[in-house]
Amino acid sequence: MTEHLPTRVLGSTEHGTALTVSALGLGCMGMSEFYGTGDEQESLATIAAFLDAGGTFLDTADMYGPFTNEQLVGRAIASRRDDVVLATKFGNERRADGTRRVNGTPDYVRSACDASLQRLGVDHVDLYYQHRVDPSVPVEETWGAMAELVTAGKVRHLGISEAAPDTIRRAHGTHPVTAVQTEWSLWTRDVEENGVLATVRELGIGFVPYSPLGRGFLSGAIRSVDDLADDDFRRANPRFQGENFQRNLELVDEVRALAADRGVSAGQVALAWLLAQGGDVVPIPGTKRRTYLEENLAAVQVRLGADDLARLDAVLPVGASAGDRYPDMSTVHR
Repeated sequence: MTEHLPTRVLGSTEHGTALTVSALGLGCMGMSEFYGTGDEQESLATIAAFLDAGGTFLDTADMYGPFTNEQLVGRAIASRRDDVVLATKFGNERRADGTRRVNGTPDYVRSACDASLQRLGVDHVDLYYQHRVDPSVPVEETWGAMAELVTAGKVRHLGISEAAPDTIRRAHGTHPVTAVQTEWSLWTRDVEENGVLATVRELGIGFVPYSPLGRGFLSGAIRSVDDLADDDFRRANPRFQGENFQRNLELVDEVRALAADRGVSAGQVALAWLLAQGGDVVPIPGTKRRTYLEENLAAVQVRLGADDLARLDAVLPVGASAGDRYPDMSTVHR
């Protein structure tokens, strides 16, 4: 296993939002859903190995599973709560009839938090995200209820995911935001040009990139859509389909070439690139196996020079990837 993980700080002391976390987090979503069949015992062992390596930052959400991922994480940390900076999310409501909706009503905020605390088996969450922005509810109302959770001691810090710059400002004006979580990687660089990254840096907010390995694509291990399980949600993702897949494969091969020159893996290059974007950036690569975890954690030891960064910018500039991030982009960047 890699040397003990260094730490980074999300948020700012000026706003009282500073939250110290490991420089890499662990995204737990895929342990329960979306990326094929899970293995609970291996998932529990992976979380334990992450904590043993000095990792502290675990990321889950109520909608993963749905609900079962929080229960899994709760079991994993039951005897180690003090070692963990625990992040979960609300707002993507999955109902009993199988339908989904984005819900930011104050009553739902309160009930969702209580339900998450029960599933996780904890008395507080360290970082509570609004998972998606509800266009029918002013963000000030949602964040007013979230601020009440902080006052009640149920939540320590607040975050928001996939929000537009103006929404981030309005949320921050209601209660200081510690972290913004949005997709960011070498093949998803929208935040560099749509104002999100500039806004969080202006306001002293930390940035938590999810899917930092491009949903596994940047690892270089996926060479065909047939490499994915039949129930893997990536099969319906525009970037994994047809001509888009082939174009994106060409981009990944450029990353693999640089990685080969450096004697590291393509995934480690992708993570090292994000870590080099600033000390306020804490990627949360997801994995459900210890083998991949060890590879990911070793990325903190990879130092990309100016020539490496320039080479990556040249072959994977903003907008280089083919295809939308999701089949339906209507719920992001509101």
